[in-house]
Amino acid sequence: MKVGILTAGGDCPGLNAVIRATSRKLLNEGHEPIGLLRGYHGLAERNYLPLTRREVAGTIHLGGTILSTSSYNPFREPEGVEKVKAAVTEDGFDAIIALGGEHTMMITRRLHDEEGVPTIGVPKTIDNDVTGTDFTFGFNTAVQTAVFAIDRLHTTAQSHNRVMILEVMGRNTGWIALFAAIGGGADGVLIPEVDLTVEDLAESIKQRHAKGFNFSIIVVAEGAELAFRSGEKRQVLATEATDQYGYPRLGGIGAALGAELEKATGFETRVTVLGHVQRGGTPTAYDRVLATEYGIKAAELAMSGDHGRMAALRGTKVVSVPLSDVTGIKTVDLHYLDIARTFFG
Repeated sequence: MKVGILTAGGDCPGLNAVIRATSRKLLNEGHEPIGLLRGYHGLAERNYLPLTRREVAGTIHLGGTILSTSSYNPFREPEGVEKVKAAVTEDGFDAIIALGGEHTMMITRRLHDEEGVPTIGVPKTIDNDVTGTDFTFGFNTAVQTAVFAIDRLHTTAQSHNRVMILEVMGRNTGWIALFAAIGGGADGVLIPEVDLTVEDLAESIKQRHAKGFNFSIIVVAEGAELAFRSGEKRQVLATEATDQYGYPRLGGIGAALGAELEKATGFETRVTVLGHVQRGGTPTAYDRVLATEYGIKAAELAMSGDHGRMAALRGTKVVSVPLSDVTGIKTVDLHYLDIARTFFG
């Protein structure tokens, strides 16, 4: 059996652990894993890398992806789908395992359902916004990175009687921001799913300082909007330019919020933007184990011919679910926001 493996979309800690686990499982059973370089682009253009034991050895701790990645979408490229189908048929692939986020899972599902390509999905994103699974690998590492930053901001905020704002990734969901706020002991959080006005946040900060606390730490998700009691809402973008497929480039909400809070509270405010630091570096032990479980399950699905499926975490078990379960973006469970609010003010 010949199985293609690709990584698509943004890079993420744990990708190499999945590639390693899938390859080793397939090799142990006498099959041939083939890396497809730069996502679906590598399949369309037939840019391959045989995944031998030597190729995947010593990669479990590495961030990024040894296969490189891209956001290539065959449905949006000239003859993209035809090229993918031709490569699968002519080069004898029995299955294609795609590691990616929500957009990649949508592409993977369409290729199976509409074009008959034997695809299998593995949910990857630091944003944890893929439906059908409880958690994605890479999320734990991103949250840990944000918590480390909050730990360090605590000491400098305390020393200078400041409001410190930490802007984190997450695109249109607040999973990273909310978990980092809980784990780091933040004093406020802004997420895309819930509108919190600048005025309400400013009042909370002033009340906290009136109680004798001389600093506040606020975590804000990059996709959150600035909201005001007047009803005005303002989305902040890093640039007016979009990516190649028209998606906005988020970023800058931290600085915009900081300026508004300093004006409303009178407290000196500083902003830290983690940016791609959250994507890079060594995956946590939890993400290495979860990624390994995902990789083994994907290999098992390929060997059993269960296509159109996705490896998913349900509770404590990695199981198989239909790719059709990936239906849009998974927003945060607001139960976690209730937990975070316990410690605000």
